[in-house]
Amino acid sequence: MATAAPAARDVRLLIVEDEILAAMSLKDELEDAGYRVMDLTCRHEEALTAVRDCKPDLALVNIRLQGRDDGIDLARDLCGLDIPVLFISGQVSRARTARTHAVGSLPKPYSPADMVRAVAYLLAHLRGDETPPRPKNLEVFDGSPDVAAA
Repeated sequence: MATAAPAARDVRLLIVEDEILAAMSLKDELEDAGYRVMDLTCRHEEALTAVRDCKPDLALVNIRLQGRDDGIDLARDLCGLDIPVLFISGQVSRARTARTHAVGSLPKPYSPADMVRAVAYLLAHLRGDETPPRPKNLEVFDGSPDVAAA
């Protein structure tokens, strides 16, 4: 049974991305769509610090982070804190191998509008609402037979 959708302004997102211009563009687009972006980080420990005070509803995590940090390791830690993760990376095969630590993957390159649709879909999906159409490039990691991207 689906639960009521929270207003976008009540949804908190965390962006963990090593490309600052891409992160800023993504933040602007998501905020324009009404979401609250609580932080932009590019390192594992910064992301964990950010979520200690305020738990996000969804974390958007690139697999390649600053320095030697790895988004898959971060996703594992966020998963342990019950924070759903969407991989936002061109490293599709690595994202698939880490599917137990994330709810899905949106491969690069993507448009900011694609990301807004993917976030809206995943938030609905996590609430059990399957009515929104799944964005074409979004791969959802929930074990459904139709999960794999075409």
